[in-house]
Amino acid sequence: MTEDDERWMRLAIEVARSKGSDPADAPLGSVIVRDGRVIAAERNQTEELPDATAHAEMMAIRRGCEASGELELRGATLYSTLQPCGMCTMASIWSKVGRVVYGAGREDVHPMYFEAKHIDTLSFIADAYREDIVIEGGCLRDECASLYYPPDADLSFEEQANL
Repeated sequence: MTEDDERWMRLAIEVARSKGSDPADAPLGSVIVRDGRVIAAERNQTEELPDATAHAEMMAIRRGCEASGELELRGATLYSTLQPCGMCTMASIWSKVGRVVYGAGREDVHPMYFEAKHIDTLSFIADAYREDIVIEGGCLRDECASLYYPPDADLSFEEQANL
């Protein structure tokens, strides 16, 4: 990871915190950077819209494509405070993002933030039909993980969003 990666991840954390500090609200933040400038910065908006596909990464990809006027985001890096789910991973592949950098991984947070049946997004990218995409995790891992419930949090079923 570079200093620039940490800088952009700090912005993603700031974007995530704009939703509030309650980990039950899944405060994810995502930033897309190309040529050293931010082309999109979005947070999770599933409840507000309501739209199950309005994850931070999906919203950032939409805004990045709108801002650039292009369907493809070649050469761009997508920063996410949490390891992307299967849907967001696939969107990254289809939009031709060149690199995905995430903070906390699924082992760093409560299982409620991921699909019940795990899709190994890291292997999925490695096996994708694109060989020009890179995914790296652990950028400001602890700061990102602090946005969410820890892996061993004792939560009632009603408190768990994805289960």
